[in-house]
Amino acid sequence: MPEQLNPELLALRDRCATFASEHMVPLGDLDYGDAAAKVRAASKQVGLFGLTQPDSEIAKDSKQLALCVARETLAAANPPAMDAVFGPSAGVLGQVGEPLASTHLAPLLAGEKRGSFGFTEPDDAEPTRGVIEGERLIINGQKSYVTGGADADFINALVRIEGHGPSMVVIDTETEGVILEKRFNSLDGSHHAAFRFEQVSVPVAHVIGELGQGLPKAMRQIGDVRLLFAAQACGYLIWVMDLLQTHLQSPDKSGAPRGDKDVVRWHYADLRIKAFAARSMLYRTARLADQGENIVNEGMACKVFATECIGEAVDTAIQLVGGSALVDDHPLAILYKKVRAWRLAEGASDVLRLNIGRGILELGKGRV
Repeated sequence: MPEQLNPELLALRDRCATFASEHMVPLGDLDYGDAAAKVRAASKQVGLFGLTQPDSEIAKDSKQLALCVARETLAAANPPAMDAVFGPSAGVLGQVGEPLASTHLAPLLAGEKRGSFGFTEPDDAEPTRGVIEGERLIINGQKSYVTGGADADFINALVRIEGHGPSMVVIDTETEGVILEKRFNSLDGSHHAAFRFEQVSVPVAHVIGELGQGLPKAMRQIGDVRLLFAAQACGYLIWVMDLLQTHLQSPDKSGAPRGDKDVVRWHYADLRIKAFAARSMLYRTARLADQGENIVNEGMACKVFATECIGEAVDTAIQLVGGSALVDDHPLAILYKKVRAWRLAEGASDVLRLNIGRGILELGKGRV
């Protein structure tokens, strides 16, 4: 549980809480671009920006736990520009060899290039395919929901290479035949892109790792993002519980505390029980990950449970606070839009439930 943290992680938690209160919360009235720039600069100055990067010395023996502590603590303040605190992670490019280490990984970590992740095809599209011709790989297909893809310099895309199988391939967005078909926004304010690849030619050296080994790399990155969502959901749960506690202890028109009614206390207690369970799952799973265990099932379980909990918590909080929480600029209304998308991101909750069942019944994997 969060109470069982070593001194280094406790110090990280305190640093993140201080950073959120001093450098993020006061920026709430700024537009996103200005707030993000200020948060990014401040994060670099205090040494938080590189926490997601491979050479970070912060809690290097408990990296996943450290990231969960940091993200949960920051989200507990419900600050603006959460995604500006940390720099880009290596993702599927982690431990990549040359030439990609110099041409793409180093510039990515330095903030000189932007990467994106292309995993999903449109529902009516065939898998993206590639054929090796000499020293070149010819790619045809489509990718949708490429997060941040419209602004990216390259896409790490899952490509089924003939004779080898699914492989992760770096595709520069300026390459001839890479067509940005559409940019679109989600309810939570994030933006995505849809791409089409028509006879796109890239060097075979742009394959990340071994041919045919792309799916495990992709799933590891997706698994890391699922824990990110779970950690932030737990942080927002803390914020909602704090907001509700203050609201329910305040007097109504009669002068009695709003939380005096049994039905209100029941709903509030139910949310706290689920928040306790979600945080317990998150911290245990992060510790298992740092011990080198396969946490595919546990990561899916955390993501499903925590994102559903925060969705229910915000919805219930709006009900208990009343109509004022439905106004566009109310923090509960803003948070409602943000967290609703999470039950679909990196695998819809229903699909992940099916995958957990398959992992246990067919593969005998996981502790869930």
